[in-house]
Amino acid sequence: MTGTELLEIFKKTGGYITGSHIVYTSGKHGEAYLNKDAIYPHTNEISQVCFEIAKRYKEKEIEVVAAPALGGIILSQWTAYHLSKMTGKEVLGIYTEKTPDKNQVFTRGYGKLVYGKKVLVVEDITTTGGSVIKVISSVKSAEGIVIGVCVLANRDPENINSNTIGVPFQSITEIKLNAWEEKECPLCKKGIPINTQVGKGKEYLSNKKT
Repeated sequence: MTGTELLEIFKKTGGYITGSHIVYTSGKHGEAYLNKDAIYPHTNEISQVCFEIAKRYKEKEIEVVAAPALGGIILSQWTAYHLSKMTGKEVLGIYTEKTPDKNQVFTRGYGKLVYGKKVLVVEDITTTGGSVIKVISSVKSAEGIVIGVCVLANRDPENINSNTIGVPFQSITEIKLNAWEEKECPLCKKGIPINTQVGKGKEYLSNKKT
């Protein structure tokens, strides 16, 4: 699967939004958005994407696939499933959960499943790489061995790579979306309404009112 083919899946499922006015998690504004939540209900498409990830790591002797909750749960499960089929050995699919201080930690006894195991970390979209780095930290704390990280889309390839993440890193596609500070946003200047269906638009408008 190429990056172009992955973006076509995003478009097909309504997950690639353009020509809109988005407020990103960073607080910046933009005109396009990758909505990974639009893909997840489509099991055939998610299976195809995770098959691609599994194919890239089938020779790496992966024993566990880990991801940050929530969306990453689906990716870890499907990727582990395909790796199990490809290798003929059971590969576990687990996930970390966000704590009040915004860390990503293993709960439910999953840390024990990582101990001494070769682990692949998967994620949907990286903007800052923060979630991935936190999962890596939790794997290492549980004495697991991080073999690599694979994400669907990397939004900042200049700053998110193997060197900055600290382990072998790859993405199926790279996509650079324009982002402006609110005071510099051309969409605000044109009076284009904020999209409240995706991103942080609803919270942004609520904060504006208060």
